[in-house]
Amino acid sequence: MSEYLSDLEIANSANKKNIVEIADSISINKENLICFGDDKAKLSHNLIKSVSNNDNGKLILVTAISPTPAGEGKTTTSVGLVDGLCHIGKKAMICLREPSLGPCFGMKGGAAGGGYAQVIPMTDINLHFTGDFHAIGAAHNLLSALIDNHIHWENELNIDPRRITWKRVVDMNDRSLRDITCGLGGTGNGIPRQSGYDITVASEIMAVFCLASDLDDLQTRIGNIVIGYTKKNEPVKAKELNADGAITALLKDAFQPNLVQTLENNPALMHGGPFANIAHGCNSVVATKTALKLADYVVTEAGFGADLGAEKFFNIKCRKSGLKPDAVVLVATTKALKMHGGVKKDELSIENADAVLKGCENLAKHIENIEKFGVPVVVAINDYVTDTKKEHEQIINFCKNLGVQCKISSHWEKGGEGASDLAEEVAKVSDSNSAEFKTLYDDEMSLWDKTSTVAKKIYGAAEIIADKKVRNQFKKLEEDGFGNYPICMAKTQYSFSTDPLLMCAPVGHDIPIREVRLSAGAEFIVVVCGEIMTMPGLPRIPAAEAIGLDKDKEITGLF
Repeated sequence: MSEYLSDLEIANSANKKNIVEIADSISINKENLICFGDDKAKLSHNLIKSVSNNDNGKLILVTAISPTPAGEGKTTTSVGLVDGLCHIGKKAMICLREPSLGPCFGMKGGAAGGGYAQVIPMTDINLHFTGDFHAIGAAHNLLSALIDNHIHWENELNIDPRRITWKRVVDMNDRSLRDITCGLGGTGNGIPRQSGYDITVASEIMAVFCLASDLDDLQTRIGNIVIGYTKKNEPVKAKELNADGAITALLKDAFQPNLVQTLENNPALMHGGPFANIAHGCNSVVATKTALKLADYVVTEAGFGADLGAEKFFNIKCRKSGLKPDAVVLVATTKALKMHGGVKKDELSIENADAVLKGCENLAKHIENIEKFGVPVVVAINDYVTDTKKEHEQIINFCKNLGVQCKISSHWEKGGEGASDLAEEVAKVSDSNSAEFKTLYDDEMSLWDKTSTVAKKIYGAAEIIADKKVRNQFKKLEEDGFGNYPICMAKTQYSFSTDPLLMCAPVGHDIPIREVRLSAGAEFIVVVCGEIMTMPGLPRIPAAEAIGLDKDKEITGLF
């Protein structure tokens, strides 16, 4: 049983198939694979082109209630759902983000699912995988080097060193790199200036990588990245440094989606992994679109709760790519709902149906938000061994009163079989063609009004507030020609408000805007609400301390 084995032990004991067999199950020939050993491969550019005229399958988004320390299990549910769909005889596959090394060695651990709902090879996926993140980091830092080199040699573009917005990146949690001074040591080492590092997943290159439709689009977007401003406060783009060609060349192989498998030998594409706060937090468009040409049902997920993840999936990824979801699965756990209902973390294993009901106010707000996009929603209870029948009934009856189906899913313990009821309902909803997808706002709306729309309609806020400096930032972005871009809200994931301690479903609060950032290559505007960390630090006891090799030189300690 799952309770006696760690995720890593379960993954290591899996009956893996050769990746060529997995590819064959979705009609991909070996000639269209670039294999990395016998358990992972990249799909060739030729394969992606060859299936482009196939009919699309059904697109299913998995999202969740507002995150809590108790956990919701969004990725685990995504994997369990695709295994459940295959278990009931459907041709399905999953599209996920690749994990970052930072959280893996930090506090969160890996991101390949859990229990008997995982993608494998778990250790490879969570560590170096196929090198995509290294390629993205190298591409980002090449642009950083070209900027400083241009300033060192005459600075023909008149770049103002004080107005450079492009930092450097590394895929590691390292708080010491948040603020640095570079160019010290004499004239031969460049121009001294203040800069810093972000984690690789926070790079705009990562966001561009995941939104580009093909290599030509990738190069265009890279060329449009604004790296800073001149001394006349005019934007400077990467293509003015002749950087777009070399950066695209570095990303050519990484741009091909990665094929792996679930524990039940069902196909999974894992590709890209942008930050879910200052970016849109979804796997690549090219992977999602390719999967839709290969399977009848495609399960994908978005970052954090539905107020951040699903909203950005709809308003950014779908808007930019033309994707139209057929159904949404909203994941909840009794423990998380009890936390939203006011229960302390150390008391979550005690039955408390009243707290579950109170916490369902958070669930209700997320359901309401999703329905604003015209997509039908199914609630999934991610089953825990400490759950009680009374608590489950509370959630099911609450959803029934809202006219929403709710299914218990035991995928963590039983894999696809445990998710079969959920899969049956999701397939039925997807096949009903009842979705009438729409975005929340039009491109032509002002940036301020777009931000206000998200805050009021999704967060339940009364107003957005900003000082004159921030309001002028909105105005300048519109004057510079970026007013038609969607908004990417950056705020705490733990609350509908900007206060992470204000749980459940607060209403009538104000959303203060601290700054506005341009992502011209990714083609969205980041609206920063509160303190947002783009270079995390390690906790007091990092997960890295438990990771190592056993006597057989196998990796241990990953979770």
